Amino acid sequence: MKLSFSTLGSPEWTWNDILAVAKDLGYDGIELRGLEKEIYMPRAKPFQPLQLTNTREQLRRLSLSIPCIASACDLSNKPLQDACIQEGKEYIDLAQQLGASYIRVMGDKTPEPTSSIDVELVKETVSILGNYAQEHSVCVLIETNGFFSDTEKLAKLLEQLQHPAVGALWDVHHPFRFQGELPADTYRNLSGYIRHVHIKDSLVSSDGKLRYMIPGHGDLPLREIVGLLNFNGYTGFLSLEWVKRWDLTLEEPGIVFSHYVQFIKEILQFK
Repeated sequence: MKLSFSTLGSPEWTWNDILAVAKDLGYDGIELRGLEKEIYMPRAKPFQPLQLTNTREQLRRLSLSIPCIASACDLSNKPLQDACIQEGKEYIDLAQQLGASYIRVMGDKTPEPTSSIDVELVKETVSILGNYAQEHSVCVLIETNGFFSDTEKLAKLLEQLQHPAVGALWDVHHPFRFQGELPADTYRNLSGYIRHVHIKDSLVSSDGKLRYMIPGHGDLPLREIVGLLNFNGYTGFLSLEWVKRWDLTLEEPGIVFSHYVQFIKEILQFK
């Protein structure tokens, strides 16, 4: 397995800061979700046409890759369907240019479960993006988020689609925290579709407030999850999603990114 962190966790760092820390801490890759004030990755300066060649060379020189680019596409929003498709295609184009295998999309925008969404609209929209992605050697991943934090529902959709360029992004937090799914049940539901994994941890206080925690300091069964993936031969990325961009009170990225490498290596008993 390989390690990456999402740029969601370092909203104030420059691109060069991110590259330097990733290299120094021994990461294999960087997942893209925002860069300084820009959240829409195709508009970020390092990925503009005049700088793209240099950016690719920086990544090559440092032996770093971009495994996934996380879009904000909401597949279930009918009024914004055309905008979602346009955004998805622009992210796919950028993924191809950077050699990234995946882009992330969502069935709906809220992390917490929603009671229902237009699943047929989701199928239609993700099929359009999947067809485009396949032409560009990229795969579209639906995150286990919101409605699809119930992973039986996501598995059913993916089984019906049977699209070679559409898979699942297992955000390990949401199915466990919001649906009470055991990791073994989530893995059984999605085992044939998991292409990328988001790692995060949290605690819920006595008054019901959720607080994201440094991995290993919350009560998610992260050791079990990583062990399960390792046992079953998962060779993709375990990507730390530290949501600092959305909560500036969280611990600083330098501390958390360093801790995460040691935490995962300890679980996997790396030498």
